[in-house]
Amino acid sequence: MTDRPASPFRINLEQQRKRAKDLLKGLRAGDADAQQRFRVQHPKAVAQGAMPDDLARLSEAQLVIARELGLPSWPKLKAHVEAMDQAWDRIISGDAADDRGMATLHIRCGSDITPSLRQAGFAGDFLEYSDPLCQGPVLDAPDWLERRADFLAESYGEGVGRNRAQIAGDLAAAEAGLRSAAERYERIILWFEHDSYDQLILARCLAQFAEAAPARLDLVSAAGYPGAMRFIGLGQLPPEALRLLWDARAPVSEDALQAGRAVWDALRAPDPRPLAGLAAAGIPALPQLGAALRRHCQELPWTGTGLSLTERLILELLAERPRTVGEAYAALMMEREPLPWLTDLMIRSIVEAMKAARAPVFTGAFAGEDRHWPQERLTITPLGRAVLAGEVDWLSLHPPAHWLGGVRIAGAPCWRWDAATASVVECQALFASDSIT
Repeated sequence: MTDRPASPFRINLEQQRKRAKDLLKGLRAGDADAQQRFRVQHPKAVAQGAMPDDLARLSEAQLVIARELGLPSWPKLKAHVEAMDQAWDRIISGDAADDRGMATLHIRCGSDITPSLRQAGFAGDFLEYSDPLCQGPVLDAPDWLERRADFLAESYGEGVGRNRAQIAGDLAAAEAGLRSAAERYERIILWFEHDSYDQLILARCLAQFAEAAPARLDLVSAAGYPGAMRFIGLGQLPPEALRLLWDARAPVSEDALQAGRAVWDALRAPDPRPLAGLAAAGIPALPQLGAALRRHCQELPWTGTGLSLTERLILELLAERPRTVGEAYAALMMEREPLPWLTDLMIRSIVEAMKAARAPVFTGAFAGEDRHWPQERLTITPLGRAVLAGEVDWLSLHPPAHWLGGVRIAGAPCWRWDAATASVVECQALFASDSIT
């Protein structure tokens, strides 16, 4: 493997130098876009008015370019590019990653990085534990895996081409692999990013290893990565980036293990307030987990509208203009969602559930012969705008009951997210327009 294909996360330094020169030229010419980029990224730029004269220098434009790419300075950008190049050189020279010294298992909430790990020279075994615990029932009950299989088969079975028996087998195998990992491997590496999909699975893993820990347990947990597009997950990254993240891995502390256990217990509880309390207090040993818990709690119905945050974001996008489901998904992931966690099948399930309410908040139609679900164009209705404005409670339209962890959401009374206090409250009644029955 000698080819190095283009990637938004492979930064060409010469290209960035040219971009900095072009940006400086635009700034000196009074270009509005160049001025706005300085206002957003440069710490000395003012929100309004003319740019200070001392910013019209190449070094200041280079700083803006570096910050746009996710790095704090131009020297840090140069060092990052050099490190990526060196890691690539090690890979193509056949320099194996150092996961061979002891029996090693890599655990990931999907198979997305498996080919890149192999290309990067890793030789350890791989366990995929990809049950999306951020959706559906997650219960403190002996049959919880069976309940998960029922939910996943109904929600996603057709989309992934797996029947209920196959899904149940996959879940049981992943859980068995997790439970036996500490006995079978000397070292376990956890590969997760910062969103609720990943972090709740991380909590499940940590809860298990709090019961039986391997000799060595390390964590790669990425909240971002320098590049020319928004970082969503490890699956976006080229092999040399995984080598650098491996080098930066950290041992999992006892505090982190106990935090994972506490989160796993709270996630399965029928009362979401303890989970929200953990999010509010923060988790010093695992800062990304605390932020992901807050985002997870925001999938509860909100006070004021009854919408989850994802449902609200979908309606906000449609209030701007009609969009296909695929367009809405892209806008959510790349622009609007504060902590991207959805897969395409997840947004499909949310859209289908919203369609099942007693009165429509949007309509759907196909413009051409392609009737694959991402091509369905959604148009918000007057009722949808009323729900978005808080004039009609979404739950008064009787959308399908569903689960969020251990919490069942099915009308009133129900737990709701209060954005004003960043906490969970219990609401006893719904409100509705007189025209809605």
